[in-house]
Amino acid sequence: MNDARIDRRLFLRAIGGVTAGVAAATTLSACGTGTSRSVAGGGKSSKTLVVRDSGGTYGDANKKAVYDAFTKETGIRIEVVNIQYAQMLAQIQQGRPQFDIIDDSMSDFLRFKQADATEDLDYERLKNFKNAGIAKTLVTSNAIGKNYWASVMAYRTDAFGGKKPSSWADFWDTKAFPGARALQGLDADRPVLEFALLADGVPLDKLYPLDLDRAFKSLDHIKGSIKKFWDTGALPGVLLGRQEVVATDVWHGRLDALIKQGSPLAYQWNGARRQSNALGIAKGAANLDAAYQLIDFALRPDVQAAYAELYPMAPSVPAAYKKLSPTTAANLGSSPEHLKTGFDMDVAWWAENDDVVAKRWQEWTHA
Repeated sequence: MNDARIDRRLFLRAIGGVTAGVAAATTLSACGTGTSRSVAGGGKSSKTLVVRDSGGTYGDANKKAVYDAFTKETGIRIEVVNIQYAQMLAQIQQGRPQFDIIDDSMSDFLRFKQADATEDLDYERLKNFKNAGIAKTLVTSNAIGKNYWASVMAYRTDAFGGKKPSSWADFWDTKAFPGARALQGLDADRPVLEFALLADGVPLDKLYPLDLDRAFKSLDHIKGSIKKFWDTGALPGVLLGRQEVVATDVWHGRLDALIKQGSPLAYQWNGARRQSNALGIAKGAANLDAAYQLIDFALRPDVQAAYAELYPMAPSVPAAYKKLSPTTAANLGSSPEHLKTGFDMDVAWWAENDDVVAKRWQEWTHA
């Protein structure tokens, strides 16, 4: 999962603030211009649809599992642009978006909604949505959840004499599970206040609105054991691999390669914080009909399963699990078992409280 969560720019600001590696990785990229598009007259859709996604291995999986299959079935060619939120918004507000579909985080779609930059979706045009069983948290007026990613606990399997931490309370218990820890910092993504509350006994379904006083009081208990507040997705694996820490939170998938190579590392899924990518349509999109076709195609269980087999982000459509291999299904955040033990981030709460949390986090870490 080398490109899934590179840094805060990738998944918070646009699931892809585009790094040089991401920009270079997508062979079908239109280089952010979309200038090769041709739009048929009379308001009809052209045979080319332009999609914004974050490129890299994420984009490669989209190409193989979604775009190529869609083109084969419909004859509609897909071009991809890799641009950041600010550039997308500027193009839309200028009335000249060089893309039709946006593949982005739910957080950004909330911002797009507030800026009136996306079309309200007509769900009657998405026949595969009707019986898809997609979680209500992933269905908004301007976006529909495509897949999940998650923040989970990771630990060294050789660190605790055969014991396995099974909850955030165990992560916080430095007597039963001794050793240095790491936690995600503000520069990587939104701080993991939910984990602090779970460790303090708050039930999964009572997390929001977050009790900031209680969360920071819980963090006080473990602050002395935190060796590093990490700021890039690769750092947890480095810290675990060097045995500088014995446990950390991590963007799921980042350790897969290390685990396959035999490193004594494991994930722990209880209390996983799920976030999601979604699909929506840019305000003023030139190819509205084709955009609805592609979104509907991406919601098919077989397409969702094909994507998950290529890239460790979880389907939003439950029926996709019937088409996944057991090995793949067991390692995804929306599996039936993991849905029960994790929670969906409340994007609206965070959007409203980002500034307050950031200020308090900075004060706490420098105290």
